[in-house]
Amino acid sequence: MRQDSRDSQAVRSAFLSQADYCRRLGSPFTACVCETLAAVLDTSTAAGRAILGWTGDPSPLADNVPLRVVGALNALARLQGTPYLSALYPPHPMPDTAELARTLLRALHEHPERVGEFLSSPPQTNEVGRSAVLIGGFLTLSRRTALPLHLYEIGSSAGLNLRADRYRYGLGEGVWGAPDAPLHLAPDWKGPPPPLNTVLTVLSRRGCDANPVDLQDPTARERLIAYVWADQAERIARLEAAIASALSVPATVDRAEAADWVEKMIDVAPVAGCTRVLFHSVVWSYLAEDSKTRIRAHLSRVGAAARSDAPLAWLRFEIADPPELRLTLWPSGEETLLARAHPHGTWVHWLA
Repeated sequence: MRQDSRDSQAVRSAFLSQADYCRRLGSPFTACVCETLAAVLDTSTAAGRAILGWTGDPSPLADNVPLRVVGALNALARLQGTPYLSALYPPHPMPDTAELARTLLRALHEHPERVGEFLSSPPQTNEVGRSAVLIGGFLTLSRRTALPLHLYEIGSSAGLNLRADRYRYGLGEGVWGAPDAPLHLAPDWKGPPPPLNTVLTVLSRRGCDANPVDLQDPTARERLIAYVWADQAERIARLEAAIASALSVPATVDRAEAADWVEKMIDVAPVAGCTRVLFHSVVWSYLAEDSKTRIRAHLSRVGAAARSDAPLAWLRFEIADPPELRLTLWPSGEETLLARAHPHGTWVHWLA
């Protein structure tokens, strides 16, 4: 009879919690992988010992050990170096649970180094579907200020949402963006469209991340894709198209702590003839409270100095129930709830 330590029990519970999230977000295969690992992981292999011996908080809302392991296995399946594993992954049919269990344990046994690589850092995604939410905010800002934008993003990852203006969108009955854009996003749209006839000009785009993804590095690109759940083919296709587009659109993503970077990059002195925009999406809840306090305080200082010809905007798409897109625009400091939307941007309820 298996005798689990308290750490091992916490890890198994984390896998079951992640399975529930995956199933509710439409990923039955990834849910099955998580449930299977919760049941069969043991300490007979180096990878198994590393996973079950996790000493931090393995839960999905903390260290998220399950998605680190799922990412490693997905990377192995995608690279075709383990044909026995690839044969059970999408687009193949849902596998037999017993066969999946044997195959996952084999992959963990044969590739402890790859598992260790993914365990060593938090899961990192760059959900480009959120651009379908953010674009409405950028268009709204352009309409309200009639000025070009300087974009500043915290939690940029690979910077794909810094290029939101380079994609094409179907937003309800309207469209926006170049017809030949490599990525087309068409969320399920409810409510009026944002101001689609507005000219949107981006003068610069710059972001920061604690661990930025270098899109010029093929290994980094593949790791980013591996964190997208294997049975979400549409998300994978979106990400691959966004990466291809991003390689031709310069954007700098600095390695930096968010508050340090905001204080450094967004000067208090107003900048005439443009709107400076700090934006982020599903990042705020991961920041330390001190960092949040410093960012709010700095934006208040910059906002107090803003003018109608030198406005400041804070656009954020963050977790609520459901997630909300909010805009604060200085010099007035008025806050507007623009939209509610799915966390991956698959549906948008526009309110403004």
